[in-house]
Amino acid sequence: MKIAVDAMGGDYAPESIVLGVLEAIREFKPNFDILLVGDETRLADILAVNGAANEPRIKIIHASQVVGMDESPGISLKKKRNSSIAVSASLAKDGEADAIVSAGNTGAVVAATKLRLRFLRGVIRPAIATPIPSRKGVSVLLDAGANVDSKPYNLLQFAGMGSVYSKYIFGKENPTVAVLSIGEEESKGNELSKETFKLLKKSPLHFIGNIEGRDVFSGKADVIIADGFVGNIVLKALEGTHSTFKDLLKSEIQRNILSKIAGLLLYPALKSISKKADYEEYGGAPLLGVDGICIICHGSSSPKAIKNAVKVAHKLGEYKVNQHIEEIMEQLEAIKPALCAVE
Repeated sequence: MKIAVDAMGGDYAPESIVLGVLEAIREFKPNFDILLVGDETRLADILAVNGAANEPRIKIIHASQVVGMDESPGISLKKKRNSSIAVSASLAKDGEADAIVSAGNTGAVVAATKLRLRFLRGVIRPAIATPIPSRKGVSVLLDAGANVDSKPYNLLQFAGMGSVYSKYIFGKENPTVAVLSIGEEESKGNELSKETFKLLKKSPLHFIGNIEGRDVFSGKADVIIADGFVGNIVLKALEGTHSTFKDLLKSEIQRNILSKIAGLLLYPALKSISKKADYEEYGGAPLLGVDGICIICHGSSSPKAIKNAVKVAHKLGEYKVNQHIEEIMEQLEAIKPALCAVE
């Protein structure tokens, strides 16, 4: 398996990206090679400094341009056809790479992947599936931002793709699915959530109804469905809550000698909780539904996060997740008339 890694994307690129790739190669036994995409000279220098100038499993692919984190995805891809993001996507399109990993501009990564790769058979729109830590392990939230506007049948497909991802990557044998809404009753929510509820209720998926925002961490549902607008807001709110809680906790622990002692006593438990909520543990979020593998990482990804993103990319290929997504899409398409789905 060959994994194209966008070495120039992210707040700490390229150093953090290259170090993460080296950690992945040294730690994981699976047979995969890395296509490191970016400024050839800079990447070669970083590899040399870290004693990996002649690493046989890494090949540098030169890309002369970089898409900034704040650039417009559409405009940047038109003007920067030789950016590390565009080149990575082109490698996947041409069959030279089996997967893409990028911590770069999310909009540009999604746009480049959609533009260059076909969608899986039956998929109308791809979706970003983000792992969310819960009381019962890991839930999956999708769509987390690939589509601002979606229709009920799109969300039904998201539920199918999320169920496959939850089953094969997180080991949930029969994943429960819920719609994120403003109340548990079927009548609650906007038109999109109410129509999606009706479709899921008739589908073969393990649908358990609506859940509210307060239930996202509860583990009530293994797969949580929302349109990309709502999903992305939820994701950013969760990131902000985690960061703020850590800062407040540190401040309180440092307040006096008694709180410092209490902090030392609680340190093992706090460390365990923080690890479960840390996005670096999950590496990145896959863009499900494209004919290939694309892992979108956090912009501030550390080497650890990149290492785990490479691991996730390999697992998606190893467990043939795309093949299983096509199978569930075929099942949904077969009963589509009975569902009275709205496209």
